[in-house]
Amino acid sequence: MRVRGMTLLEVMVALAIFAVAGLTVVRTVSQQLVGLTLLEEKTIATWVADNRQVEVALRKNWPGLSWTNGKEEMAGQTWYWRWRGVETQDSNFRALDVEVRSEEKAKNPRMSLRTYVSR
Repeated sequence: MRVRGMTLLEVMVALAIFAVAGLTVVRTVSQQLVGLTLLEEKTIATWVADNRQVEVALRKNWPGLSWTNGKEEMAGQTWYWRWRGVETQDSNFRALDVEVRSEEKAKNPRMSLRTYVSR
């Protein structure tokens, strides 16, 4: 009776295939983690922007045309926000733009929202 096993070349090819598959799985999981982190940041930034919009609405302030800046602690992080009013064609309405950044001097906001308020 003759027993036949795998040759060294066959074993090396199989290991190479498993290594490539393993690297692909690790890369995919890593991309998912990055995506989840960005989604979490955008969600929290949206909450901060919503808070600013609600604050303006509750105070019944007519939003000025210059930026108003501030910061807020949420989810263990400091968020930097700013808002301003924007003229519309109807003098009874004004657009309210809100921007939220995770860093005070960040070039691009994490979240930008626009809503409209009436007199």
